[in-house]
Amino acid sequence: MDDSTILQRVSELTEEEQELEETHEREKLSPEKLARLSAIEVELDQCWDLLRRRRARRSAGLDPDDETVRPADVVERYLQ
Repeated sequence: MDDSTILQRVSELTEEEQELEETHEREKLSPEKLARLSAIEVELDQCWDLLRRRRARRSAGLDPDDETVRPADVVERYLQ
């Protein structure tokens, strides 16, 4: 997955997240939609993590394509 593909996915996820959040402001979301919102947040974290690591490898003169998506349980344990 290249940087432009990752950024496109981020854009798609962000748009879906905003739609769900706007709906949530007006009405209560179903458990399925709340689960989807949570899944979007995790996938966004994975995308941003992958993009940062790809950029770091590129800056270090390494092949960014050697990076892969880290599992959700790894990405979600990062300290902020």
